[in-house]
Amino acid sequence: MDINLRGTKTYNECDGFISVTEVQTCLINIKQIMGSFNSAPKILNDDILDHDVNFSTNISRHELIQHCQRQPLVHPMVKRAFRKARNGESNYGLKFRKLNTVTKGCSPEYISNPHTLRVLQWNILSQALGQMNDNFAKCPDEALEWHSRRYLIIEELIEYCPDVICLQEVDHFNFLRHVLDTQGYSGVFYPKPDSPCFYIHGNNGPDGCAIFYRKDKFELVKIETHVLEIWGVQSNQVAVLMILRVKETGREICVTTTHLKARNGALLSTLRNEQGKDLVQFIGRHRGPRPLVLCGDFNAEPTEPVYASIVSDGALGVGSAYADRDADSGRGSADREPPYTTWKIRDEGEICHTIDYIFYSKDDLEVEAVLELPTEEEIGADRVPSFAYPSDHFTLVCDFKLRSSDRFASSL
Repeated sequence: MDINLRGTKTYNECDGFISVTEVQTCLINIKQIMGSFNSAPKILNDDILDHDVNFSTNISRHELIQHCQRQPLVHPMVKRAFRKARNGESNYGLKFRKLNTVTKGCSPEYISNPHTLRVLQWNILSQALGQMNDNFAKCPDEALEWHSRRYLIIEELIEYCPDVICLQEVDHFNFLRHVLDTQGYSGVFYPKPDSPCFYIHGNNGPDGCAIFYRKDKFELVKIETHVLEIWGVQSNQVAVLMILRVKETGREICVTTTHLKARNGALLSTLRNEQGKDLVQFIGRHRGPRPLVLCGDFNAEPTEPVYASIVSDGALGVGSAYADRDADSGRGSADREPPYTTWKIRDEGEICHTIDYIFYSKDDLEVEAVLELPTEEEIGADRVPSFAYPSDHFTLVCDFKLRSSDRFASSL
């Protein structure tokens, strides 16, 4: 393996730098560090746990939501409102801000509009990891059961009528594919090569990333997948890229999702930044001159290097949708992010921070509205997951307006 380490130091979120010796020590065992838990034998199960689910292809959205809400142990989910971006130029976001529930926002006029794009980003929490590994100290065991969670996940996904859905920690793709197909979505799944789910008894196969899109609005142009690399070495994290063409206009967009390495520490922060750089290169090879939406669980707070690497990359040309909802505030992007996108209590303590993002190409897309995060009171003292919310991450949903441009033609 030929690795060229330039200089003698690299970034450390604690004191600024770590030595090259530390990085080289890491690289000796980088496969183990960037892999999953250990070298124990894998338990290679298939995605078959939802064989009891069989919905008619003509079930309506309203009927499906009612079915979800009638499940045992399921509590009513928090209904959130959209907030108009301060720099928005249309009255669209204001209309949603006045609504008490967002279900009214799923009008046929909005869904079919070829010049708008609603994107949902969510780490849905792997069933195997959430139930067997994540140690949620305040979440009742019954709330972590898959039969309790799966319809809450569906309700949250279809509540907001997204055009595009980007998901991480997916380990029940067949269930999602079947149910979302009844609502007019098609999707693709790409697993982690060494998913930690493989080492958990009773797993439903590996976890990974998935993208779904509305078939009546888009046609699929191509799909690209990638295992993220660090200094030329494959890690255990992946990215999925999808090129979609708006049927009515021929306009093409590039949608990408990823899930970067978790855990704290200077070394992990450095490795996430390297994954981010490789992700940018991967996007650059396939995006072309198209509008870009990049979603994911980056496992990095806005102060980490990978955040700056992404928003400052000139070729990528992206901003963060949730930060840019307040673009006229005079503060930097990192300071405008919401205070949390995940809020949980584990055995080691309470964790409340922002690590999930929807990035977008600022020259091509305009942020019109974002879905508000639930308040502390709405979340509850025991945080999430819970009987009322199935994941330890909250959905991010953004409404974009596609800017007019002669650069984006269907002949790309």
